[in-house]
Amino acid sequence: MSMSDHHIPDPAQPEPRMKIVIVTPEIPYNTGAIGRTCVALNLELILIKPYGFSLDEKAVRRAGTDYWQYVNLSEYDDWQSFLDERKPRAECLYFFEEHGAQTIYAPDYQQDAYLVFGCESKGLPLDILNGMEDRTFSLPMLDTRVRSLNLANVATAVIYQALRPQLGG
Repeated sequence: MSMSDHHIPDPAQPEPRMKIVIVTPEIPYNTGAIGRTCVALNLELILIKPYGFSLDEKAVRRAGTDYWQYVNLSEYDDWQSFLDERKPRAECLYFFEEHGAQTIYAPDYQQDAYLVFGCESKGLPLDILNGMEDRTFSLPMLDTRVRSLNLANVATAVIYQALRPQLGG
């Protein structure tokens, strides 16, 4: 094979990577577990304040095991600060809600996608979701007795579905 047959990453042009965004997380165990998944898959975790806990809490570290120190973590004071600094393209934003218009299986996820999840008790604020109905997705649940699923479980399922082409699925 010639050198042109190999992809040689250019350090000046990093590979596009998905990012996980949690808006106002409330439960440290969920944030820690999602952080561990981010480490396992080399993804950035973006947290939008306010939090329902301190990042110094043992619970975050415990849920992330000894991996929390390796989390590629970014924090923003609010959603608008995140938008102003990151300037994500609309087609790279994917919102996940219990009543999303489509399932997580519908989109072809961009390699530089932002997978956005809300807090455990309220989900994503309406002011974030307004006008984004076509960008809002749900994880199917077959039994109506289940009101919702654990945030860390949903996030992990979504992340693996979104990364499926890159992981060989």
